[in-house]
Amino acid sequence: MDDGNARIDPEFAGLPLTALADAALGQARTLGAQHADFRVERVRGQWITLSDGRLQSLSDADDSGLAVRVVVDGTWGFASTVDLTPEAAAAAARTAVEVARVAAAMNTEHIELAPEPPYGDVTWVSAYQVDPFTVAPKDKVDLLGAWSAQLLAHDAVTHADASVVQIKECKFYTDGATTATQQRVRLHPQLTAVAVTPAGFDDMRTLAPPAGRGWEYLTGPSGGQGGWDFPAELAELPELLQAKLAAPSVEAGRYDLVIAPSNLWLTIHESIGHATELDRALGYEAAYAGTSFATIDKLGTLQYGSGVMNVTGDRTAPHGLATIGYDDEGVAGQSWDLIRDGVLVGYQLDRRMARLKGFGRSNGCAFADSPGHMPLQRMANVSLQPAPGGPDTAELIAGVENGIYILGDKSWSIDMQRYNFQFTGQRFFRIRNGRLDGQLKDVAYQATTTDFWNSMEAVGGPQTYVLDGAFNCGKGQPGQTAPVSHGAPAALFRGVRVLNTAQEGSA
Repeated sequence: MDDGNARIDPEFAGLPLTALADAALGQARTLGAQHADFRVERVRGQWITLSDGRLQSLSDADDSGLAVRVVVDGTWGFASTVDLTPEAAAAAARTAVEVARVAAAMNTEHIELAPEPPYGDVTWVSAYQVDPFTVAPKDKVDLLGAWSAQLLAHDAVTHADASVVQIKECKFYTDGATTATQQRVRLHPQLTAVAVTPAGFDDMRTLAPPAGRGWEYLTGPSGGQGGWDFPAELAELPELLQAKLAAPSVEAGRYDLVIAPSNLWLTIHESIGHATELDRALGYEAAYAGTSFATIDKLGTLQYGSGVMNVTGDRTAPHGLATIGYDDEGVAGQSWDLIRDGVLVGYQLDRRMARLKGFGRSNGCAFADSPGHMPLQRMANVSLQPAPGGPDTAELIAGVENGIYILGDKSWSIDMQRYNFQFTGQRFFRIRNGRLDGQLKDVAYQATTTDFWNSMEAVGGPQTYVLDGAFNCGKGQPGQTAPVSHGAPAALFRGVRVLNTAQEGSA
């Protein structure tokens, strides 16, 4: 995707990318590598935090380097360096080949990669209007400070925290058949209002999701640039927090739940996204999030959820955090079904996993978070699809006699098979006879993955769909983090077990 305004950063484009690649790939082939690929990356980040309108920290980081990955006699080899010279690239290739030859003595599985068509020389830039790194830091701090002042002006707000994370990722990949130069930008702004009273304290934060957008995301929803309406959300946040402080504690039991995308995205991430990574399902990966109950023998038969459940993996979604033109194995971005009509029908794949189990082709899920790391199979934008012509949120709520409407994510817990889980949220509203009837607090919902998704009676229409997500999905050893989005409509679930977290915590 190229919106016509964003272009590859000239500093990155000015590096001797082709010369570096030629030196590395030429050396690897001379030394007998059956496969070799090469990356140059520059990942630039900026983090700004304010407390009560005062700047607490402003930090910048720049991670640059090159990496060479090889397969020699069926064994992986990898090396990287921060020295961006042809001599260093060739030396990294020699080291990668040496690593593979040493590791071959311990290797029990021959590495083969699924084929991918060549794409030649291609360029891809994510869709954004304003590169956040072209905006003066003072202007960013002033904006966050003004928003903080807006919160602090309300009697209910004792403290206000504000932050924004900004990333620009430039990447050059080649395996000789495909040479992809790419750039993507992402932002995560967040504001939290805190109330401290004699009875205790509570907080509430904005629901604005992280997004693959530029600084225009923070400057308003109008003008055709896809911003978030922060002034409107901040205007209502203090009163919502004040009402939450006075809200009754939930009575534990079974309730019908209407769950907003701002909460449901995390349940999707943990109970579907990780569970449908094929390396987890096969037991090759267990770090951070365990393996998966959705093993490959269940493909095509597991009733993961109800018939209204349709989930896709997608590397092409506009403004998705995991959206890319080509992955770190030169595989073109795709969209595919993971769950169709409630049945498990697909997995997320890199080229090795695809070849290992006869899938024919990867669906483009290889990603390394820095030049110093080898690509792993990582999560695509995994999203629950809305119902064409489906109901709006108010219509879903109208169908509930005794229930809870849940917005925003907070804490969560899930077992190492991605099966038994518990999630909380930011905002909870009691539903009585099809209408909202004030806030509740201390709410958590608990279920098994299949029971929960099979209790989903209805999904909202496209007008309820929101792409949410996170910057920090963890995986691997050494650990890597990856950005990923999860889209969802509002959805209705029947008879879900709800816990009172205050009572559970004191038990």
